[in-house]
Amino acid sequence: MATPPTLPKSRQRLILAVLMVCSLLIWLDNTVLSITLETLADPVRGLGASPAELQWATGAYTLVFATLMFTAGAVGDSFGHRNVLAVGLVIFAGASIWAAYAGDAGQLIAARAAMGVGAALIMPANFAILLWTFTGPGRATAIAVSSTSTGVGMAAGPVLAGLLLSHFWWGSVFLVNVPIVVLALAGIVLLVPNFRSPTVRPLDPAGILLSTGGLAALTYGLIRAGQVDAWSRSDVWAPVAVGLVLLAAFVLVELRIKEPSFDPRMFAQRVFGGGNAAMALLLFSVAAVTFYNAFYMQGALGYSPMKAGLANVPTAVGAVVGAPLGARLVGRWSLRPVAVPALTVAALSFGAVGFLDLHTPLVWIEILLSAQGLSVGLVMAPVTGALLSSLPLERSGAGSAVTNTARQAGSVIGIAVGGTIMSIAYRGAIEPSLSDVPEALRDSARVSAEQARHVAATLDRPALAQAADHAFIHAMHVGAVWIMLIALFAAAVLLITLPVAGKKKGPTPEPDDEDARSPESRSTA
Repeated sequence: MATPPTLPKSRQRLILAVLMVCSLLIWLDNTVLSITLETLADPVRGLGASPAELQWATGAYTLVFATLMFTAGAVGDSFGHRNVLAVGLVIFAGASIWAAYAGDAGQLIAARAAMGVGAALIMPANFAILLWTFTGPGRATAIAVSSTSTGVGMAAGPVLAGLLLSHFWWGSVFLVNVPIVVLALAGIVLLVPNFRSPTVRPLDPAGILLSTGGLAALTYGLIRAGQVDAWSRSDVWAPVAVGLVLLAAFVLVELRIKEPSFDPRMFAQRVFGGGNAAMALLLFSVAAVTFYNAFYMQGALGYSPMKAGLANVPTAVGAVVGAPLGARLVGRWSLRPVAVPALTVAALSFGAVGFLDLHTPLVWIEILLSAQGLSVGLVMAPVTGALLSSLPLERSGAGSAVTNTARQAGSVIGIAVGGTIMSIAYRGAIEPSLSDVPEALRDSARVSAEQARHVAATLDRPALAQAADHAFIHAMHVGAVWIMLIALFAAAVLLITLPVAGKKKGPTPEPDDEDARSPESRSTA
């Protein structure tokens, strides 16, 4: 096993701060976009993007992110994680500028895909540098501290987006990434050693093509179902089938490679496989409910971007509190009795969205968002720590990429499925209100509640705008039930796959806790 160099404690802390800035960039961008979706859908203030185009604007980033991460981990192991991290930051900044000045939805989707390339290079290198910098018990602590950047990004993103949208055009929310990249690059150059694995592995072009093509085809088919309101059409089921076949071929190819960038064999390990499957399902649910929330607050409730951003802060506060609290509770009770109940509560909080309507007081929305953030933080932080701490150090880049690929794949499918459920349910609910709308405008009103409100304003028909609001609420309720069921299934997966904690004998730590804290001790035992 490779032995990482011992760095002074002060330098380790500074490196951790730099890595948190890089991680903050990813989460900040995700939350900033969620507040901007309603504006992008507006035909006057934004790009007039349809729900499908907004799904692609969100999903293109996540899709590229998911399918390139495992290769990015291998590149980092070969050429140095610091180098890969720096290149990823530069690409991310350049693509952010492109997105800020996109002239239409197609250009925005392309720019978001380019941002996904940068993010795919950033995230595995970030985790790998953390694992190389910290060893023993300090590693679990560093992972827990690093996870707080998620909450900070979730808190700052909506507020920052609301502030920018209140004073500038929508593209300003992407330009905010540039100064953060400059700060991170300065820290990388001055502080971070160029860690690399002693084992050089070849790149995996076949894996890239199969995984990207498979996820893209599957996502296209799922989003297309929402556009045409049917699952039996060949332009829906054929892409889904092709996508599944390509993904199956991807797994077979990776199984036959001696040193795969994405190693499916890792999922054969009960805890690693089950934990990643559950987290993918959780991220599926989080992505879908976040997509709904953006349109609920600004569209149905009529909140300004600033008010919507402030209203989302409780989610972030809950996540910030939940991450370190979860780590402490796991240290006391072990992983299973903490993660399973937390994920169950998260699932029920997603389902509780079905009780929100056009007249729900803000205080009840805030309580629900706080519960969502706290429960997700409680489960994400300890499970992430356990999975990452169990990785072999030589495979830190590729291994962490496997974990993140599974989660991002869950997110992109969640956006596709969640958006499609919303589109189909909305179209069915709004149809009776369109009988007296001119044929030339009827199709626009069917596309989304945002388009229907614009049509209502054009025709001076407030009743149509009210019907669009009620149709959206119905669609959100339908989606909330499905999201809850998916998250409950994730909790069941954790219940089955996580080990039951053994009894303590005197001062000796539990095996599960020791495994989570120090993978080196296992390898030398």
